Amino acid sequence: LSGQGDEYIGDHLLMMNAESYLPTDDTAIPYGDAESVKGTPMDFTEPHTIGERINDDFEQLRYGNGYDHTFVLNKNGEDDYTYVGICESPKTGIKMEMFTTEPGVQVYSGNWMTGNFAGKTGRHYPRRSAVCFETQHYPDSINKPQYPSVILRPEELFESRTTYRFSV
Repeated sequence: LSGQGDEYIGDHLLMMNAESYLPTDDTAIPYGDAESVKGTPMDFTEPHTIGERINDDFEQLRYGNGYDHTFVLNKNGEDDYTYVGICESPKTGIKMEMFTTEPGVQVYSGNWMTGNFAGKTGRHYPRRSAVCFETQHYPDSINKPQYPSVILRPEELFESRTTYRFSV
C-alpha cells in the first residue's frame, strides 16, 4: 500500500473483525480450537500497526517469525458476506478494506522473505516488506471436525466471494 520499493510493512495500520485466531504448532498448522485475541499481540479488533507487537515474546509469533495465522471472522451466519477489516499505509494514505463469505483470513507478514525476490525495476524485497490477507477456510479443516467443512460432494455447489476495496 506504500508503493513500489517500500521495505517494511510494520507502520501499516491494521484493524480486523476477528475476536479469535487459530493457534499453530511449530510447523504452522493449526492444532485445535480458536483462541481469543484479547490481551495478546494477535488483537487487531482496535487499530494497531502491524509492527507494534510483531516482535513480542509470544509463542505464536515465535513459531511464525511474525504473523502467519488464520483469524476467525466474526460472522452472523456461515454464508454471510462479512467485513474482514482495513489496512492503511500512513505514507500514502491508501486504504484497503476487505469483505468475504469465507470463515477466516490468513494474515502473513512476509516473515520468511529473504530479499532474493526481485520485483519491478529489479528492486529486492526483504523480510516483512509485504503483507498478505488470504480469505479462506481454516487450514487442515479436513482433519479437524470442529472446523467448518471443506468437503464438496458431487452435485454440491461451492461459491465464495471476496472483495478488496481500495481508497485514498
